[in-house]
Amino acid sequence: MDISSVGLRVLQQIAESGSFTAAATRLGYTQSAVSRQAAALERNAGATLFERRPDGVRLTPAGLTLLRHARTILDSVAAAERDLTGTSPQTELVRLGAFLSAGAVLLPAALKRLATTDPHITVTTREGTTPSLIRALRAGSIDLAVLTSRPPHRPPDGESPPLHVETVEDTELVVAASSTGEFAGRTTVHVDELVDAAWIATPSSSSEPLLGVWPGLPGRPRIVHSARDWLTKLHLVAGGFGVTTLPSRLSPVLPPGVSLLHVEGAPPEVRRILVARLPGHPHPAVTAVTRAIKSPA
Repeated sequence: MDISSVGLRVLQQIAESGSFTAAATRLGYTQSAVSRQAAALERNAGATLFERRPDGVRLTPAGLTLLRHARTILDSVAAAERDLTGTSPQTELVRLGAFLSAGAVLLPAALKRLATTDPHITVTTREGTTPSLIRALRAGSIDLAVLTSRPPHRPPDGESPPLHVETVEDTELVVAASSTGEFAGRTTVHVDELVDAAWIATPSSSSEPLLGVWPGLPGRPRIVHSARDWLTKLHLVAGGFGVTTLPSRLSPVLPPGVSLLHVEGAPPEVRRILVARLPGHPHPAVTAVTRAIKSPA
């Protein structure tokens, strides 16, 4: 089987991004070049590696098998390049992905602990949605991922073998409102009072549900502002331009003018924070980073 490292990188990027177009953008190739590499991979492997679906491209079982080997091969190629150029790192690198709000509280605390307990480990971070981080983990682009889960807390994906997942903590979902607005001076709000509220939400996609609106809210929510950045959303809340939901663990970093409200008249909404990695025996550096993330503040 004659497969180049370029072809394996294309396979890895398609697995992570879920489309030929996105893979081409990340690699700096044309879409036609990625399509040719994909076709050559399938021809040389003698198997169908990609499943073209309306919502994108997914790897077939044969593609996932090749991906597992691709991670090992590409890591070995990178190590060989470092040895040949004399640039072998003096520290151990762990590539960590985290969902969008984890960077405000969880990551700084974990990295501070790690700097004390394991200063020889260097962590690079990237943020993304839980679905995109799972794809990156499967593709080998990151070593560890901090994810969120909703009840009933099913496995992060349906791929085999299952990811190794550990629970960090459970956190309650609350509503952030202006301290001087309609709900000023209150610590609770009834769900019926939120039906006509102006909401500040994160844009949704086919793979990620609408974030920022109370789950199960009766009727269609009135979304007045849409933003991915948490700081933007919270400052809009402080200015009295709407309300949004957020995990209660973000309370230490709220800007002035924002109050948190517990929702009554509806079941509690709890989000589980998880740390996930590929199955198998982890590298000691990955174990150390996991330990730092799970350690209580």
